[in-house]
Amino acid sequence: MRSVRALAFALALAAVAPPPPSAAFDEVCGGRLYKANSSFDASFQQVARALPANATSSPSLFATAAVAGEVYALALCRGDLAAESCSVCVDSAFHDAQQVCPSAMDVAMYYGTCVVRFSAQDFLAARSNTQEKVILSTAQTLASSAAGRFHGLVADLLNATVDYAVAVASSASRLFFATGEVDVDGGYFGEQFSKIYSSAQCTPDLTPAQCSGCLATAMAEMPRQVFPANSPGGRVVGERCDLRYDVFAFYNMDAMVRLQVAQGGKKKSSPILAVALPIVLVGLLVITLVCFYIWRKKRLPPKAPLIEITEDLEDFESFFIDLATLRSATANFDESNRLGEGGFGVVFKGVLPDGQEVAVKRLSNCSIQGLGQLKNELSLVAKLQHKNLVRLIGVCLEVGEKVLVYEYLPNKSLDTILFGTCLHLNFLDIVNMFIFKLRICHLTPDPEKSRQLDWGKRYKILNGIARGLQYLHEHSQLKIVHRDLKASNVLLDADMKPKIADFGLAKIFGDDQTRNATSRIVGTLGYMSPEYAMRGQYSTKLDVFSFGVLVLEIVTGRRNSYAAISEHSEDLFSLVWRHWNDGTVTEIVDPSLGRHYPRGEILKCINIGLLCVQQNPADRPSMSAIIILLSSETVTLQAPYRPAYMFGRSRSYSYTETVDVRVSSEPHSSITELEPR
Repeated sequence: MRSVRALAFALALAAVAPPPPSAAFDEVCGGRLYKANSSFDASFQQVARALPANATSSPSLFATAAVAGEVYALALCRGDLAAESCSVCVDSAFHDAQQVCPSAMDVAMYYGTCVVRFSAQDFLAARSNTQEKVILSTAQTLASSAAGRFHGLVADLLNATVDYAVAVASSASRLFFATGEVDVDGGYFGEQFSKIYSSAQCTPDLTPAQCSGCLATAMAEMPRQVFPANSPGGRVVGERCDLRYDVFAFYNMDAMVRLQVAQGGKKKSSPILAVALPIVLVGLLVITLVCFYIWRKKRLPPKAPLIEITEDLEDFESFFIDLATLRSATANFDESNRLGEGGFGVVFKGVLPDGQEVAVKRLSNCSIQGLGQLKNELSLVAKLQHKNLVRLIGVCLEVGEKVLVYEYLPNKSLDTILFGTCLHLNFLDIVNMFIFKLRICHLTPDPEKSRQLDWGKRYKILNGIARGLQYLHEHSQLKIVHRDLKASNVLLDADMKPKIADFGLAKIFGDDQTRNATSRIVGTLGYMSPEYAMRGQYSTKLDVFSFGVLVLEIVTGRRNSYAAISEHSEDLFSLVWRHWNDGTVTEIVDPSLGRHYPRGEILKCINIGLLCVQQNPADRPSMSAIIILLSSETVTLQAPYRPAYMFGRSRSYSYTETVDVRVSSEPHSSITELEPR
């Protein structure tokens, strides 16, 4: 039920979101012109309303429509796109089409993340691109001396990517979609780039043969139209298939096909490419491969590192800890040493041979934290050193195991004290011999634990989190956006000092950038800013928004849950805003604090929290400004606008049902005494 409500929330956001103002697209306009208020216009508007939701509701992010024999339409989103981003892209395509091709009856819109076409002619029966477009990257031009070698690598990579897309699609549960990359380290192209990326995709209603034919036609256009331009990126796209390459990662996932250039210019294929081959083999060849796999596995040393990632992690060899040491430290990952569990797997407490206590984060084989996230977390945490960031001790990357080892923090995470803990019980069903897991969560915090956090400790925790974020945003050698700051990712040491953890979703943010965008929206509902949840736009102001949610949670002791307790319940933002305007903020202070807190600091924190959760990122303060506000007793605070994710006070709603609308509201005047109106 919760997942359904979460999807409803994402679709609601996408439905009201304006089209991204800077989204790049190419178009093909044709056909006759239609008149306003004509029957074609009415049918077109019907399709424009229905197709974004239809594409989003499909597992393949694909939909077609035919209305009254007048309008035929098709929408396909890139295979790695999140559903909410797909809906926004398709909706934007219809909106933009009316601007760039006004009243045209045959239009194709090509974005980096989706393809949309509508026409008065029935093109849906066609199984190849009828409105094809060749798109070149204009970022830079290849040197003529390197162009030949570059295009050779591109051709090999595209062929491998196409083969993989068609082969994987032979399984009915998979899409005609593949991504690839080739590592060109070796000095052939100077410092321009180190990798080439690719993608291939067909609409899922094609047969493998039809998909292969469409992509082969697109592939033939590359040396004819794209390669002569000496462009580092090119795309041949139509309504039925899409083939693309570039020198930057334009998709948001680990590559399915990976080639690598060895010294001397010869290409070698990574083991990742080999997974496509068994799909097309039959009979005796399959049996031969299985036998070879078993023989090879027996010959592998028990501590062989994962082949796919050792080359990326050579700089971190000093962090490697062997599996035998970790098994000994955790009593072979015994349940009695379990500290917690998440989508990544289980965390155990351990003691290393030198007596150091550690937290061992063991990723499960079905972990939602993929290989890319693990590498991201390892490479970032190893380079970040700050007292308010969790410290990495080591890593184990032996066959079948992906383990990160951190410093042990005895007071666990902030959410277990503020909101209560979850108890994991395992029951053995003797009849079926399966283990079922029951997760029991206390909906209210343990009063004893809550009392450990008096106001003084909470205020220090807020300061510590703010300083950790300031380091990430402004003072580290890499400017980083965490993207998943929440109470469960704030760990507490023996002295209740906070340390920010879990950098699997963090993004490096260039100094010359003000806002980036991603089509893969990941994070936690309730902590994501509206511009990120709707359009994938992230900046340091995303972390500021999440910090504001934390501030309000720490003051009130209430979780900003996206699941309502009842239809009459009031979400955290509405509750705080109502009491702020009524001048009754002290009524929502965490009851476990009693009356032992300075009223001025409570008001100041509520004020800061509301400033951080403003709808417009420009209205949110920087972390440096927040630290000044927390440290000063004389600084003047600007009173906030109405927070994001709010309707008027007359309606109660749950977080997942919130439609993101900026309510027109003038801010109150500035305050110096921290007294709300």
